[in-house]
Amino acid sequence: MARVLFKGNEVIAEAALRAGVDAFFGYPITPQNEVPEYLAREMPKRGGVFLQTESELAGINMVLGASAAGARVMTSSSGPGLCLMLEAISSMALTRLPAVIVDVVRSGPGMGDLAPAQEDWKLSGNGAYKIPILLPGNVQELANMVFEAFDIADQYSTPVLVLADGMLGQMMEPVDFDKLPERRKNLPDKPWRMASVGEKGYRTMMTLTYGRPLTEFTDRFENETMPKIIANETRYEAYGLEDADVVVAAYGTSARMAKAAIKEIKTDLKFGFIRPMTAWPFPKEPFEKIGPNCKAVFCPEINTIGQMIDDVRIAVAGRMPVYHIGNTAAGPMNTANIIDALRAYVEGVAK
Repeated sequence: MARVLFKGNEVIAEAALRAGVDAFFGYPITPQNEVPEYLAREMPKRGGVFLQTESELAGINMVLGASAAGARVMTSSSGPGLCLMLEAISSMALTRLPAVIVDVVRSGPGMGDLAPAQEDWKLSGNGAYKIPILLPGNVQELANMVFEAFDIADQYSTPVLVLADGMLGQMMEPVDFDKLPERRKNLPDKPWRMASVGEKGYRTMMTLTYGRPLTEFTDRFENETMPKIIANETRYEAYGLEDADVVVAAYGTSARMAKAAIKEIKTDLKFGFIRPMTAWPFPKEPFEKIGPNCKAVFCPEINTIGQMIDDVRIAVAGRMPVYHIGNTAAGPMNTANIIDALRAYVEGVAK
């Protein structure tokens, strides 16, 4: 198929349909409203179930129920909605129920606004669980990652979060759906699924209990499933690390800005680049490859304080300082902010 022009949010919906999503439950919220709008129109044509719920809380609990019945199911939201979903997501993670959650991030959550942002890095877990988190960097990757997220969820029996910033959801770019990843083979059956009364061979009740059964679930996940996810699903893009004087680490739209900034700066210093494509598992390997000449790592993020930067500092292990580049009083971070920060550092080194 030839490339077609698609908005990021609509790509999310179309990729989910091509992945065989059975049901979508969700609530409108900017900047991802085109996702449910597209699915509301298209899912009935393709035999799926679409339901606009009364809240994000209701939506994610319907996702939980449909997943427990064995369906391929998803929801989408933004930061304020994701906050409301966390209790049900943790229940799904601990009971090993697969689902896809797409977060198109805006500033917030709380008293935020509608500006695009990268502020939900730390919203994925409460310490008792981890789930795979995919970080698309363009609209084609957004299609690929949403499509593949359903197979990842079924393979490891876990919720999967696709973390896309608001700019990625709203921008339009060419997409080739023939370049979607191949469907994974030999995905496990779902003998655990719930069924209607009288249907033989399946459960009719599912419980999450405290005490020993719960600790057994989490122990099995930590010692059996997590190592497989880390080994098979950790993703990143990196170049120029071995002889870099400065390394820039960024993800999503920030990574696109960072690449443009590195190209524009005229200097004798050599720049390396790291783009995590999964927030968890976080890719430590490229940071270990940074050469001994590196004097600093910069982390551009579309936020004020920095979130990914904490994982970068852990990965760097104190070998060099790590600096944040982020939003200013004038608004969300942009390419010019990255150029100004890197140029100021370069000029300081020159002195």
